[in-house]
Amino acid sequence: MNSPAYAEIGITTNFSFLRGGSDPRAYVHQASKLGIPAIGIADHNTLAGVVRAWNELDNDKVLHKPKLLIGARIVFIDGTPDILVYPRDRAAYGRLCQLLTKGKRGDDITRIEKGECRLTFADLLEFSEGQLLVLTLPHRFEPAQALDLLAKLRASRAEGVWLAASLIYRGDDRRRLARLDDLAAKAKVPLLATNEVLYHDPGRRPLQDVLTCIREKTTIEAVGRKLEANAERFLKTPREMARLFRDVPEAIAETMRFAGKIDFSLDQLKYQYPDEPVPPGKTAQGHLEDLTWAGVDKYFGGIENIDDKLRATLNKELALIAELKYAHYFLTVHDIVHYARSQNILCQGRGSAANSAVCYVLGITSVDPTKVDLLFERFISKERLEPPDIDVDFEHSRREEVMQYVYRRYGRHRAAIIATVIHYRPRSAIRDVGKALGLTEDVTAALADTVWGSWGKGLNDMQVRQAGLDPQNPMINLAVELAAELIEFPRHLSQHVGGYVLTQDRLDTYVPIGNAAMDDRTFIEWDKDDVDALNMMKVDVLALGMLTCIRKCFDLIDKHKGERFVLASVPQDDPKVYDMLCDGESLGVFQVESRAQMNMLPRLKPRTFYDLVIEVAIVRPGPIQGDMVHPYLRRRNGLEKVTYPSPSPEHGPADELYKVLHKTKGVPLFQEQAMRIAIEAAKFTSEEANGLRRSMATFRNVGTIGQYEEKLIGNMVARGYDANFARSCFDQIKGFGSYGFPESHAASFAQLVYISSWLKYHHPDAFCCGLLNSQPMGFYAPAQIVSDARKNGVEVRDIDVSYSFAQNTLENTDGRSCAVRLGFRQIDGFHWLDPDEEALKKEQAKRQSKVYVTQEDWADRIIAARNRRPFTSLEDFARDTGLPKRALILLADADAFRSLGLDRREALWQVRRLPDDVPLPLFEAATAREQPDEHAQPLPVMPRSEQVVADYQTIRLSLKGHPMEFLREMFSRERVVACKDISHENERRRVRCAGVVLVRQRPGSASGVVFMTLEDETGIANVVVWPKIMEQYRKEVMGARLILVEGYIQSSPEKVTHLIAQRMIDRSHDLVGLANDALSRKHPVPAGATVVEPLNEDPRALTDMPAQKHRHPRNVRILPPSRDFH
Repeated sequence: MNSPAYAEIGITTNFSFLRGGSDPRAYVHQASKLGIPAIGIADHNTLAGVVRAWNELDNDKVLHKPKLLIGARIVFIDGTPDILVYPRDRAAYGRLCQLLTKGKRGDDITRIEKGECRLTFADLLEFSEGQLLVLTLPHRFEPAQALDLLAKLRASRAEGVWLAASLIYRGDDRRRLARLDDLAAKAKVPLLATNEVLYHDPGRRPLQDVLTCIREKTTIEAVGRKLEANAERFLKTPREMARLFRDVPEAIAETMRFAGKIDFSLDQLKYQYPDEPVPPGKTAQGHLEDLTWAGVDKYFGGIENIDDKLRATLNKELALIAELKYAHYFLTVHDIVHYARSQNILCQGRGSAANSAVCYVLGITSVDPTKVDLLFERFISKERLEPPDIDVDFEHSRREEVMQYVYRRYGRHRAAIIATVIHYRPRSAIRDVGKALGLTEDVTAALADTVWGSWGKGLNDMQVRQAGLDPQNPMINLAVELAAELIEFPRHLSQHVGGYVLTQDRLDTYVPIGNAAMDDRTFIEWDKDDVDALNMMKVDVLALGMLTCIRKCFDLIDKHKGERFVLASVPQDDPKVYDMLCDGESLGVFQVESRAQMNMLPRLKPRTFYDLVIEVAIVRPGPIQGDMVHPYLRRRNGLEKVTYPSPSPEHGPADELYKVLHKTKGVPLFQEQAMRIAIEAAKFTSEEANGLRRSMATFRNVGTIGQYEEKLIGNMVARGYDANFARSCFDQIKGFGSYGFPESHAASFAQLVYISSWLKYHHPDAFCCGLLNSQPMGFYAPAQIVSDARKNGVEVRDIDVSYSFAQNTLENTDGRSCAVRLGFRQIDGFHWLDPDEEALKKEQAKRQSKVYVTQEDWADRIIAARNRRPFTSLEDFARDTGLPKRALILLADADAFRSLGLDRREALWQVRRLPDDVPLPLFEAATAREQPDEHAQPLPVMPRSEQVVADYQTIRLSLKGHPMEFLREMFSRERVVACKDISHENERRRVRCAGVVLVRQRPGSASGVVFMTLEDETGIANVVVWPKIMEQYRKEVMGARLILVEGYIQSSPEKVTHLIAQRMIDRSHDLVGLANDALSRKHPVPAGATVVEPLNEDPRALTDMPAQKHRHPRNVRILPPSRDFH
């Protein structure tokens, strides 16, 4: 007997955050497997997961594709029971999006917080036209209230109303079903069967229980009846659902009638790009062509000055843009870039857009098409059938100005940032699961601390043992298993770093829009992949710290040296700049400051701009996993003959790949080359090559690249290519799937590599100052930036109340370079305002006709006071500036009163003699002092070790020395060598070396190898930790601030030197001992009166920091944390 057809319309996915136990795609596959003809996704107040389910229907493994119904479960704030809302058609879908947008954004009076959705029954009625509404009642309900609710729904403009019924083994299911059937008859609405699904398979029940505990912030022992009573809330077969509803079989049949009423599908979303940037009387294409030829005049001095190749390229691109109707998109990006330039905001396009000559003459990208071979098809092609993607980087400190311009230009109803789905990663998963299972905080912290970075599949037994726990313990084992299941589950939505989606009509009829945590930011519920799947165009307005740094450097050079530079005017091809890079001197330089890049520079020996393009791209997973790096270096250095792989003579010419590989000496290094090899050597069609490109899309690994393996390798071998070369090509492509740079992307970044290198060589003073004023960014902390600048001959001066400003500044000297004066921003906890942020806030307040109240800026008070008269004593400083006592303590602690004749200890003593209490205004007006002269014995001189420790604790660096200096005697007795001895001359020597950990790096391309950078008073040492040693000493590698490494020195012919670790010992306690020595000594206290005039003190500033508790040796940060990358 055949089972009746059944549609499940009550599915909750894991995009109902911390409620659903399965991914939307899992339901599609399960429905296909069970033969369910239709499924309805109805998540709690969201449409965030629907595109994933819709897109999965194209997966070849889904053999029986169910009809997908798009809906939402509306959860109300006014006590109304949940109602499932399914739109009948495209117009009704738009109204559902607008309903959810209203709940997430609020109105002009009430702003809804990020992540919330506040809807009432009246809101639903407002947007009910064309909707199919299904009322879901709680387990116990009042029939009269339900009848009233159903009557109101029937009286609305809804397409239809249903009453949901479910049988989930609660003990009284059949009695409840009879009551629901009776209620439906009285209300004259059909009864609709659903299993109120929470997961696709009953095996997910334990995970769903844990999700409930996490949501309710409780443990599995205490959660009680908030858990589901059993494991029945899974996707059941039509046969099983028919058996359960045998008393009311019409409820099963009604599910198919319900599904049949719905015509809407996501492929009905016909995206239309906005047409704003076109002047009246012009077409978009005409305006784009006018701007293009105007750009030719600007960059090349007129069309007569360009060669035939570039003219043909421009005409070809414009023709294709016209054919694909992309002119509006180019004009939008041009409009945004034009605005940024008008505001003197540095910006540069990158990514595949750098393949476009049109983008160059429009000023969007900076890669000159006459200097780099372009592959426009990498950017736009007819075969790709998807919109282009132009990424533009802006200064990170001023990017918000550009983002607000986009909102103003297009309106918030047509422009919003796309979402980023924040997923559970190993650390967060083990922490949350551990809490839910009732494990103590120290146990979950120990487990979490064994996880490196954000990626991975979970914890292995070795990691559990290193946490000091037994992997065979049932509760620990359960926590590890459930955490592994939870990894990759969505946790919540956040805003993308800068991807905008823009529409011609209302964006809130395509997708719900919600408020971000930041004021004046709104974002949609779909992420980058969702937007791509629906062929919606997006504009990336991204932030790049190096652009901020470069702009600040240019401003400093202009102010102090009288030369004004822009990106395009920096002198090119300076051999001295390349000499510096060949020596591996690249600390602070964009993209090539990692230890791997520093090690590569002396090997690659860049002498031209294109060499920098290769340098940027070569230290990436693609070339490394494809084993392309060493062959390229050998050929470059003349150690191996340059050859080009070729097919058998009967299959093609011997130089088939010459055009593809000649610039990289016969070795494929870039994504574009991998694509060309697939087309030329493996004879992929354009459609197959496009699929390959998508599967290896930069910054994304969706796990689909494997399906091309057999075809690519098989085709190449069949045509006579060497099997090892074919395998290497595919391994390289797999590497690009994790993280690879196309040539165009590398070319864009190489521009900034050269400019930042030029600044470092010719203006090391401005470069150091600009880097410090752009923090946080890059690999290295301020201490290393300052140390490197001093090594290069730059004088760096301490923070001082008589000379410093909020920002780090330059001061003129008699030498070649200016001196860098450290600014108040370097002091932890000191209040200063960023001028870029302040300018934006004032502009926004002005536009909104609001009064902007400037926040407290202690640095401004100091500068204003010293402009009135010089400071002569700490008491005068305190009175003139009116700073709260907390500010005075921070300044004294940072040793900023030297110009007043006070060292750190004397200044702290004088500050702490000042009163804590806020006086009454009557007495505050009396400024006369009655402090007798003191004949007190002076305080003892503070030892240098104490000064250095205090510097690191307050400003994260010291100009007085390095903490390791004061431990050197102890380490020398232990026969521990200094970092400078890890040198080429000592190759193969077994040594013990100790240093402060600056950087830990575990690149995905390094097969589990960890690279550590150690520092002492003599310099830097690079440590290589092989996976076996990493597993053995994971705790030390991940946690030590001061580490002792035993191993042997390994050096290359280019003198790139490493210490290969064999044993590792955490010596962080020696740093703590150094701090305790510095802070725990009792010093004589001078006699004398301590009553002075009252200060303008804010008592709230002292509640968390009374003077006597300002620092305690056991709670002190000796050194800033290392910068860890993975």
